[in-house]
This record gives sequence, structure tokens and C-alpha cells, in this order.
Amino acid sequence: MEFIHNDLGHLNGNEVVVITLDKAANVRLMDSSNFNSYRRGGQHRFIGGHITQTPYRVAVPHPGHWHVAVDLGGYSGNIRAGVRVLG
Repeated sequence: MEFIHNDLGHLNGNEVVVITLDKAANVRLMDSSNFNSYRRGGQHRFIGGHITQTPYRVAVPHPGHWHVAVDLGGYSGNIRAGVRVLG
């Protein structure tokens, strides 16, 4: 599956991640372990889901290395996504 990946690096758990999309898409905020499983097509846990309104804001729940993945759920097409961390 194709996806847009943003490696957010280490976050302290008190930040808010803001994702802006040009159309509806699946947005996943994941720690490194879950991102690696997602990338391999395995089971993974994430915060997010199918986002239809932007900007989408999500709080980082705890310290760690975080990633954002944006995809179209297997559908064809292109998407643009902006990701920034407010801290």
C-alpha cells in the first residue's frame, strides 16, 4: 500500500499533531513498533481513522518516537498532507 510517512521523532507526550489534508484520507498516529507493523501490513494500533475534515488535531498520548501515516485505504489517487507538531 502506498502512504505518506512523516517521522516525527521523539516527542514528550504533551504535543499536539496537526494534519491538513486536501481530501478525505486515513490518518494514523503510531509509535515506532506499530508503524513498523503497519508498514509490513500487519496488525497495529493507532490514533486517528478516516478523516474527512481538516485540520485534524491529535494529542500525543505519551513520550516516545512517533510517526504519522496518511493513505487512501487502497484506493487509487493522490493526496497532499501537511503535518506539524505544536508543542
